[in-house]
Amino acid sequence: MTETRKPWRGVHVATTLPFNDDLSVDFDSYAEHVAFLAAAGCDGVAPNGSLGEYQTLSDEERARVITTAIEAAPEGFTVMAGVGAYGGLQSLRWAEQAAQAGAQSVLALPPNTYRANEDEVVEHYRLVAKAGLPIVAYNNPIDTKVDLTPRLLARLHGEGLIVGVKEFTGDVRRPYEITELAPELDIIMGADDTVLELGIAGAVGWVSGYPNAIPEISMELYRLAISDSAEDLVRARDLYRELHPLMRWDSKTEFVQAIKLSQDIAGRRGGTCRPPRGPLAPEIVAAITRDTEAVLAKGYK
Repeated sequence: MTETRKPWRGVHVATTLPFNDDLSVDFDSYAEHVAFLAAAGCDGVAPNGSLGEYQTLSDEERARVITTAIEAAPEGFTVMAGVGAYGGLQSLRWAEQAAQAGAQSVLALPPNTYRANEDEVVEHYRLVAKAGLPIVAYNNPIDTKVDLTPRLLARLHGEGLIVGVKEFTGDVRRPYEITELAPELDIIMGADDTVLELGIAGAVGWVSGYPNAIPEISMELYRLAISDSAEDLVRARDLYRELHPLMRWDSKTEFVQAIKLSQDIAGRRGGTCRPPRGPLAPEIVAAITRDTEAVLAKGYK
């Protein structure tokens, strides 16, 4: 009998969100995008992350993004709802909404109102845990100014508050120390341009950006990167080199506009962003276009 996949493992696409010309959310197109990603072989979606521009959404819009994703998801395709907020009470409210809507897990940033100390971070995750869904912590100290260090992650996991961590520091040494301190904590790839390094280090999932535009080849890269086969890892390295110029845009300040532009070039619905994200400079558009077209020219999709 095949073991059921834990719902936070595998490739969850941090979905972009399409807007109409008046910048209202195009929920029909979003539902179609979720179905497209499922058909392309992805394991799930992570709505209401930074790529989904959740900070710009009204409460009503944010809740509807989750319900739309869940309604569009076929059987076995999981939803990891983003519950990032300034404080624990707000994150708990979004985790409760996700649970009521039928999400299988949540992706939770630490509090980012200010540089919280360790006790405050732990209390934050205690609040989110009250919703009852498995929590994947999201470590992005570049943006939040709160670093979920290996020691702090071990403390959170030891208290039973988190099942995994989305690692976005870019420090490929971190997974080894995390595993030493918390062997049962699942490591989730958090940046598209560290997929191979974290795969080799033992990651069991990927909250990803570029599968929005090129899902099939991204899934192939993930499968190769987590393989124990030496032959697969050689293939992963070669494929990674081909994709890396494009995937590194996922770690740049303009990553939302970049991935949406790549979607447009690939024939998918990307479109504009809500303020404060504005149009890209012409030279950046040219660079992203070049990198995207180079990948598509190889037949990857």
